Amino acid sequence: MGVKVFMNIASLELFHVAMPLKSKIKHASHARKSSDNLVARVTLANGVAGYGEGVPRAYVTGETIASTFETLSRIDVARCFSAPRDFEEVVRGLESLVIAETLDDPRGMRGNAARCALELAVLDAYGRHFGASIADAVRLVDVEGVARNAAPTGVRYSGAITADDPRRERISAWKMRLYGFHQVKVKVGVEGQDDAARLAKFRRILGNKLDLRLDANEAWPARELRSYVEPLLRFRPSALEQPCPHEQLEEMAAVKSSLGVPIMLDESLCGLPDARRAVALRAADVFNIRISKCGGIVASLRLAAIARAAGIAIQLGCHPGESGLLSAAGRQFAGIVQNITYLEGSYDRHVLARNLIVEDVTFGYGGRARPIAGPGLGVTIDAAALADLTTEQRTIKYD
Repeated sequence: MGVKVFMNIASLELFHVAMPLKSKIKHASHARKSSDNLVARVTLANGVAGYGEGVPRAYVTGETIASTFETLSRIDVARCFSAPRDFEEVVRGLESLVIAETLDDPRGMRGNAARCALELAVLDAYGRHFGASIADAVRLVDVEGVARNAAPTGVRYSGAITADDPRRERISAWKMRLYGFHQVKVKVGVEGQDDAARLAKFRRILGNKLDLRLDANEAWPARELRSYVEPLLRFRPSALEQPCPHEQLEEMAAVKSSLGVPIMLDESLCGLPDARRAVALRAADVFNIRISKCGGIVASLRLAAIARAAGIAIQLGCHPGESGLLSAAGRQFAGIVQNITYLEGSYDRHVLARNLIVEDVTFGYGGRARPIAGPGLGVTIDAAALADLTTEQRTIKYD
């Protein structure tokens, strides 16, 4: 992994980036035409720079762009990673990094998007310095019970049909079929839509063999959950993601075994306390781990370890509006961690009106994608795009 050369962090730069989307993305909790993302740039004393990204969502982890700026401005990043001797020492430093907001939060989620952006930027910068990749970091993190590949493998992503008008939904379903996807997620629970009629239409287009799962984005009250779920069971969904608001997790857990479909947690799975509570309540069959939502590579692997120990399956998810930086991080993670049941991400060309990286890491036919080669994230920042899409910037220099 390269020659051992001591190198400090010289500066941290934070960017509020407004990522434009090709079309509005709608689900039961929110609709958006653009995405407010945090990009972090870590520059080493020798001028080598690395980039990371987080997607703060106030309705998920309670973070905003402003709060992430403040979180990262309070951390002496140079002191946290003082002249590491090799890439493994960088990973050990990230394992011991504590974000005060996360530590003080009962759910362990505040500060997660901020930490994710910082962690990826640190790994990208030092990866380039030492000649190591994010995939190497995924392999090196010290967690037990998460089977990992010695080298990255190719992966296969799911397709997604968001809540839209009938014509656009029908076109999306035909695209999923013609593009050869083996798994498709459908957004349900949007007010005014007949989900049973929608799923009947999708099954006619997609066929009976394709793996179809549902995502309700907290749309349904736990006390009425069975009445919402029962009409949809005939379409054989393989999982139902976050059917109830997080505040009703205990009530949902009480009826879960009678629903007839495996339950996936998303908004109710943001930090380690969430994961432990879900296991104690037996509230989940699947964890939706999203690298930004969950606080980066280290935290995501720790959540995966809890899932594996409890016999819970894993989805590696993504946020709508992620740039190619997070797409690359997800690819590196998924290429190393074994037995990921569902994989989302790398929608770049299909979702983004403009990207932040030079390379196109969008998945190919059938959702298939090859490993990303090269040090760090393995992608190149588009400096012009970053400058054009940045609405606010802050620079922190270290002596």
